[in-house]
Amino acid sequence: MTKEEFYRTRRLPPYLFAEINAMKAEARARGEDIIDLGMGNPDLPTPQHIVEKLKETVDDKSTHRYSMSKGIPGLRKAHAAYYKRRFGVDIDPDSENIVTLGSKEGLANLAQAITAPGDVILSPNPSYPIHPYGFMIAGASIRHMPLGPDLDFMTELKHAVQHSVPTPSAVILCYPSNPTAEVVDLDFYKEVVDFCKEKGIWILSDLAYSEIYFDDDNPPPSILQVEGAKDIAVEFTSLSKTYSMAGWRVGFAAGNKKLIEALTRVKSYLDYGAFTPIQVAAVAALNGPQDCVEEYRQIYKARRDTLISGLAAAGWDVPSPKATMFAWAPLPEDFREMGSMEFAKLLMQHAKVAVSPGVGFGEYGEGYVRIGLVENEQRIRQAIRNIKKFMTDKDMHLEAWRKRNNSKSK
Repeated sequence: MTKEEFYRTRRLPPYLFAEINAMKAEARARGEDIIDLGMGNPDLPTPQHIVEKLKETVDDKSTHRYSMSKGIPGLRKAHAAYYKRRFGVDIDPDSENIVTLGSKEGLANLAQAITAPGDVILSPNPSYPIHPYGFMIAGASIRHMPLGPDLDFMTELKHAVQHSVPTPSAVILCYPSNPTAEVVDLDFYKEVVDFCKEKGIWILSDLAYSEIYFDDDNPPPSILQVEGAKDIAVEFTSLSKTYSMAGWRVGFAAGNKKLIEALTRVKSYLDYGAFTPIQVAAVAALNGPQDCVEEYRQIYKARRDTLISGLAAAGWDVPSPKATMFAWAPLPEDFREMGSMEFAKLLMQHAKVAVSPGVGFGEYGEGYVRIGLVENEQRIRQAIRNIKKFMTDKDMHLEAWRKRNNSKSK
């Protein structure tokens, strides 16, 4: 047997980051210092009071047994309290939210719960891979909605619905966006909710970056703030970025009772929930002091400013992101002909800096790379120096690339 014989794996394209990851591993095996700005993997430590709560709870042997698939009551109540103070939204902790093993697991299992083979799902492109592929694994047909600076989301949404058969059953939103860092306001959400209500389309909102924003006067809103949104919408959040708890795998889904019930039912067959001490520590994160959240936000903001100003000085103009831990960088003009994958390879080979090629997030991500704010400012400055030298030698690198490209095409 080969993997091509399996229906669900046949539907998945090759993992486009694999080649970059292999190059990175090989370079490090040779002793090269690669500055990794490619993965969205927070480097900041989890706040100590959360770690201490985990240690304290682990010592209670009664917490070593199976936990609860939908999450312990205290954690669901803490998450509901977060929605109330942050967004002014009332969430019933018993029927309108559930704890997930990170938002990624929640999205994937909700896809399994609500999708029948052939259902049409609308997914933004470029997007975080689980958005389309979670539904593709579940048997859905994906209609990609192109996103970009010159495209209007509502125009693309209406066009996709008009030209899809059958009518799409769900649309995925992700703001602040991974990978593009785009942000939206409540008026945007209201327009989407009104349209999807009219068409009978579920809305799945990914709000993983709700607390990594840089405009203090405009924190990212929740779609659940829109009146009536809970009639058709569910929203995913996570502790991964807010409290630098990526490896802890704690996320949530909140909103529409029917969708939460479907996800709860599927999860009840698949897992017993996260280890109870991790959930107790997550309660301490949500209910405890929040100065750590502001501290981390300011660290990311300082890194963003260092990166954007440094790249501009090196001759690479990149828009300054308003949120997330990423910059969505258009390829420098002289390098656009080669595409994002080849550019990312050259940058690693000659500048010793790893970035994510935009094409890995979908075909409409071509022409960009995603740069993560996941190294300290000193390392970011070193990356900028390396990139500046790379840009200075661009004619040499471009000539060598063209020669290789021409020889391959013969």
